[in-house]
Amino acid sequence: MMQGYGGPWWIAGGWAVEAFTGVPRDHDDVDPSIPRGDVAALRDHLRGRLDVWQADDGLLRPMVEETDTISDTCENLWLRPSGADPWEYDVILMHATPTTWTFKRDARISLPLSEILWVSGGITYLRPEVQLLHKARAVRPKDQVDFDVCAPLLADEGRSWLRGALALAHPGHPWLRRL
Repeated sequence: MMQGYGGPWWIAGGWAVEAFTGVPRDHDDVDPSIPRGDVAALRDHLRGRLDVWQADDGLLRPMVEETDTISDTCENLWLRPSGADPWEYDVILMHATPTTWTFKRDARISLPLSEILWVSGGITYLRPEVQLLHKARAVRPKDQVDFDVCAPLLADEGRSWLRGALALAHPGHPWLRRL
């Protein structure tokens, strides 16, 4: 899907955790991620291949017109070949400039964009500690499994960063005790 796309992108979600840990689990879709400001470029890249829908606050809205823009609160784009097909991709929109990533739920948490990414087998992934921070808001069973397999493998620096970010964004979070 992303072959030939000119902007920055990476794999996030459970696939990023699985790539880091090597522990497989079931996945509902693929979670590529891009900076929010690059939605128009992604839509141009996908035109004629995949339908793009804005997932915002529990509602789905098709993005069919050239002038359709995402709302300020939209965090994801859902993609599929047509209305008769299942969803295949959940594009996670990150608050990022060409140089800096900022956590969408707490602007006090930011890093250079290059520091939230890692590469394996020629594919760029979201770093596991950053992915776990995103999963921490409303922990689903699969998020807990991802934390359980990932946390013991984090390097001291990643573990320390996640502990500090969780303490800021989610004080009292149960994962803090395990970190």
